[in-house]
Amino acid sequence: MKTLTLKLSLLATALGLGACGGEDVKEPLAINTKPDFVVGLKTTSYDGLSDDLLSAGLGKSGLASASFPAYADALKPTAAELRRAAIYNNYRAIVDVAANGGYGTLYGPNVAADGTVGTGEGKIAGTEYLAFSDDGTGTRNVSLMVQVPANFNPSEPCIITATSSGSRSIYGAISTGEWGLKKGCAVAYTDKGTHAAGHDLASDTVPLLDGTRSTAAAAGTGAGFKAPLTAAELSSFNASTPNRLAFKHAHSQRNPEKDWGLYTLQAVQLAFYVLNERYGQDVGDGRKWITLKPENTLVIASSLSNGGGAAVAALEQDSKGLIDGLAVSEPAVALPANLSVSLQRGSSTPKSFGKPLYDYITQANLLQNCASLATAAADSPGAVAFYASYKAKRCQSLADKGLISGATTLEQANDALQKLRDSGWEAESDLLHASHGDYEVPAAVAVTYANAYARASVKDKLCGYGFAATTALGVPTVVSPAALADMFAKGNGVPPSAGVNLINELSVGTPVRNVFSVSPSSGATDINADGADCLRKLLTGSDASARAVQAGIDETRRNGNLRGRPALIVHGRNDALLPVNHTSRPYTALNKQVEGTASQLSYIEVTNAQHFDTFIDNPYLPGYDTRFIPLHVYLNRALDAVYDKLRSGKALPPSQVVRTQPRGGVAGAAPAITAAHVPPIAATPASGDLITMSGSTLRIPD
Repeated sequence: MKTLTLKLSLLATALGLGACGGEDVKEPLAINTKPDFVVGLKTTSYDGLSDDLLSAGLGKSGLASASFPAYADALKPTAAELRRAAIYNNYRAIVDVAANGGYGTLYGPNVAADGTVGTGEGKIAGTEYLAFSDDGTGTRNVSLMVQVPANFNPSEPCIITATSSGSRSIYGAISTGEWGLKKGCAVAYTDKGTHAAGHDLASDTVPLLDGTRSTAAAAGTGAGFKAPLTAAELSSFNASTPNRLAFKHAHSQRNPEKDWGLYTLQAVQLAFYVLNERYGQDVGDGRKWITLKPENTLVIASSLSNGGGAAVAALEQDSKGLIDGLAVSEPAVALPANLSVSLQRGSSTPKSFGKPLYDYITQANLLQNCASLATAAADSPGAVAFYASYKAKRCQSLADKGLISGATTLEQANDALQKLRDSGWEAESDLLHASHGDYEVPAAVAVTYANAYARASVKDKLCGYGFAATTALGVPTVVSPAALADMFAKGNGVPPSAGVNLINELSVGTPVRNVFSVSPSSGATDINADGADCLRKLLTGSDASARAVQAGIDETRRNGNLRGRPALIVHGRNDALLPVNHTSRPYTALNKQVEGTASQLSYIEVTNAQHFDTFIDNPYLPGYDTRFIPLHVYLNRALDAVYDKLRSGKALPPSQVVRTQPRGGVAGAAPAITAAHVPPIAATPASGDLITMSGSTLRIPD
């Protein structure tokens, strides 16, 4: 174990000796040098009182408060104010901050690393390092950040990664970083080259590294994102399509996902650099020897959703031995095109599994709105009654296109839901399709990823989609200056978000917000069935855009080789965004096939858990609280398990289904969660809960 030899290793390094104390060092001591990809490194220290690493000075109470401190100038918030707002919004976007949901008792700033519930605010002092990863041209400018808590112990050094989920800012996985900060570990973050704030093409303003905004001309190579348009192209685009925005994930023309593993590894490299600058042995001239290195520092790759997928990619690509273990939640992973593994749940085999995100997200975008009217989806939490007529028209348009069958809306909806099940969704996801569709989750993701995979320009308007602020009637308009000023803090990089909506540029009559638009093929307000159909056809089409999307998808596929490192994946069985049949289940099977007996991956499937913990006690989504438990609890437990394995050799729990207990009660007023609702991951599960590999088939119990 690294920790057992660390002090001897550090002493031997300092004395210029080998590990045994009497041999010459096989490799000469190296001087700590800043990685060549690091640009514009900024350092800020926080006292843990007025400001801190975890909560930006807000503490447990401030993060949970519905009221947020106002900016001194809403049109020009400072970098410190934007940081505070970004931490507040991103923490709450991932974690349920309701006391009845477990905040403050099962997790949260006041809950110590060992689970002890404290009465304090949980602020953490330390130093934050912020930089871009770039080649000097400013065309990449991927945000990297390292947080080093004041109680970091160089005698037992550790680093965890907290890659942003979704397309969020650099603080997008602060709730994962929380675990590392409490352990005294440095936390290495990256936004994966997505970035939450857009380039406002009308004003030609762009976000900077710290979230503040500038004109594109003044920003130069320091822009967090600038759409790659010439001056003539920008002028022409604004004249024909005014008041639009471009977003980095969609419009950087780089397909950032192909490099998410690289960026996560670069965050780890930056962590080693700043740690050695701070704790490394002095050379004597102001420089430092590299004292902390992969051989004596525990490193765990972690995060959730596509941030978890980036952690998986990083470990697969880790040829330098930077990472020792993996603990992730609900990871988005693209499997090889020709899988030679299979799945079996109980006595049945799913009809579809192991498909890439673009496949199932475009299927969701096509069918979810209609499927949410199905019999089995009745009483779906958070369904918006206002959209029912639009959904019925979506059903009819899909039937007219021959994509579903049925003479009535109910028959069509039931067929759409069955097609989702046949496409890999579990029946446990039935009640989630309504809220996902109403919140435009699949549409936002499908549009963003289509553009990213195709390396499309904002001026291409792929499948007729654009991004803009809108009036109450859905007509594109000038984005609010206040919304633009703090988009870094409030945006998620995949509109609808922070005052920017998804636009159907091809709507009959005039471009209008996607949900209100009229499809040319039907003349109906069917939530842009034509656009959804177009996105879906890019998966199998043969035109230039389709071929570009398909090539982009292929650049993101994983190989299943975790290099024999201890790894633990947790995933909610009810996940309707990243279905288990397309992600964690087949990835586990692939890993077992690829690594064989060398595999140290355990897969934990959690019942009554879905993708968005933040929805659980959301007052606009009553019914989530009575049905679902926080998966965040199990990510923390996964990190505990991998940490204990690496520090002390404690065995990882075997792959298993963890059977939780919903809180029940009245929708919107569920009783407080208790430990009984979220049982531990068992060291020795019952035989009926074990997930096993038999030949090439992963078997999951009902």
